[in-house]
Amino acid sequence: MHASPQRCPWCGNDPLYQQYHDQEWGVPTYDDATLFEFLLLEGAQAGLSWVTILRKRENYRSAFDGFDARKIAGYSEKKIVALKGDIGIVRNELKIRAAVNNARCYLQLCDEEGSLSQFLWSFVSGVPIQNQWQRYEQIPASTPLSDIISKAMQKRGFKFFGTTICYAYMQAVGMVNDHLVDCYRHKSCN
Repeated sequence: MHASPQRCPWCGNDPLYQQYHDQEWGVPTYDDATLFEFLLLEGAQAGLSWVTILRKRENYRSAFDGFDARKIAGYSEKKIVALKGDIGIVRNELKIRAAVNNARCYLQLCDEEGSLSQFLWSFVSGVPIQNQWQRYEQIPASTPLSDIISKAMQKRGFKFFGTTICYAYMQAVGMVNDHLVDCYRHKSCN
C-alpha cells in the first residue's frame, strides 16, 4: 500500500478536493476560458466553502453554457429567473446577476486589453509569486496586491471580486503559489 503524498491540509480526505488540489490549485493558468470560469466560480463561492462550488462545478458548466462569456453576457431576464430555480447551482440572485455582469465586463476588458490573461498576469510580470509558507495559518486571506487587483477589476465593473475573493482566485489560477513547502505540489507549481 502506498503512503499518501504530503498535501496542504485544507483538502483533507475528500477525493474531489484532493483531485482539485493535486491537478489544478496553484497551477499557473494563462488560458482565458479557464480564467473566466474561475472568475465566475470564485464569485459564486463568496461566503461558502470552495468544496461546495467544486461539487456544483459540472452543474455550473451546464447551467452557464459551458462558461461561454458571449452567451452569458446576453442572458435575458427569463434566463436569470430560470437560473434562480436551478438547484444545481448557488441560487443567489445577486451572484447570478453578478455572473452575467462579469461576463459583460470580461468581454469589454478583452476588447480593451487583449485578454483577461494579459491583464491579470501583468500585475505579477507574467510570473507566479512563490511563497514559502511552513504552516497553513501563515497564508493570508488577502494581500496588498490582491487589494490592487480587486480595485482594478471593480473599477472595470466586476462584482463579487473583493480582495479576499481576488486572493483566492490568484491562488486557484497559480498567480501565487501558496502550497506549503512540505506539500508535494509546491515544487511542481514553482
